[in-house]
Amino acid sequence: MAIDVEVLRVFTDSDGNFGNPLGVVDAATVDSGDRQRIANELGYSETIFVDIPRSGATTAHIRIYTPATELPFAGHPTVGAAWWLRENGLPVRTLQVPAGIVQVGYEGDVTVVSARSDWAPEFAIHDLDSIEALAAADPADYPDDTQHYLWTWTDREAGHIRARMFAAHLGVPEDEATGAAAVRITDYLSRDLTIVQGRGSVIHTVWSPEGWVRIAGRVVSDGRHRHG
Repeated sequence: MAIDVEVLRVFTDSDGNFGNPLGVVDAATVDSGDRQRIANELGYSETIFVDIPRSGATTAHIRIYTPATELPFAGHPTVGAAWWLRENGLPVRTLQVPAGIVQVGYEGDVTVVSARSDWAPEFAIHDLDSIEALAAADPADYPDDTQHYLWTWTDREAGHIRARMFAAHLGVPEDEATGAAAVRITDYLSRDLTIVQGRGSVIHTVWSPEGWVRIAGRVVSDGRHRHG
């Protein structure tokens, strides 16, 4: 049975370039047992299945799948879901994911979510000493038993970093922009950050000592297609 999939790019730069592709599917159109297969076939780092809320509702439920497994929380899918709901006339204040309740906000063309730092999975964090060392890193050199986050300062005073993320065990050899990793590195450094990841995707974060991290970014749609 064919289904409609809308493809977003989440965490673009201010000109709408770059961003991490995200597949968006109306959950009502897919049997729950088929979600993992579909996410694998689509091949995006994450695909979300959204329970479309009724008009006027302030929350929505989503489930998040990589090509290999379901995730209790992830950043680029929640930012993408919040943006997509508003674009479809259904802005929400919260998103319900298996990990908990994600707070949502809209600030012009920037979509904001807030999540607990302990919802993000553990990452092996690799502090590198230069942009050159970061660019030279080969995903094949990193064990595939966990996800690896590589980063370096580009402007320490301003809180700007450059990053890459490898997660072969999730079916994602290298991720273009990773919200959950942004949560972890923000908590690790205990400060607000502007993160440029992958080819040029941009993530803004705000750290809270109470254990919440705010993740903000821009989203664009690359349109819908039929799958299956």
